[in-house]
Amino acid sequence: MQLWDVLWKRPQAVMWERLGLELEVAMYARRFAEAEQPESRVNLSTLVRQLADSLGLTVPGMRANRWRIEAGADVAPAAPRPPVRTSTRSRLKVVADGDDG
Repeated sequence: MQLWDVLWKRPQAVMWERLGLELEVAMYARRFAEAEQPESRVNLSTLVRQLADSLGLTVPGMRANRWRIEAGADVAPAAPRPPVRTSTRSRLKVVADGDDG
């Protein structure tokens, strides 16, 4: 399975689609593949980490975006793109300031 497909099955994909971040996800996937190469530049790994944070793929990134994946949510892979991933949408919500739950 390609990285692109794996990324779009993640719960965060709901927000990427809502916010129109398709190009940013594509950039992350390309740079991630480049960073895996044995002779890749060190600063490329830093960029990949920053992109992962901004896309909510890391715990600090989820926190910074105020995204939360509901505990006990069904984590089975969503339907492949382009169909709407309604089961994924129910697992992710934007947390407002002061909202503890």
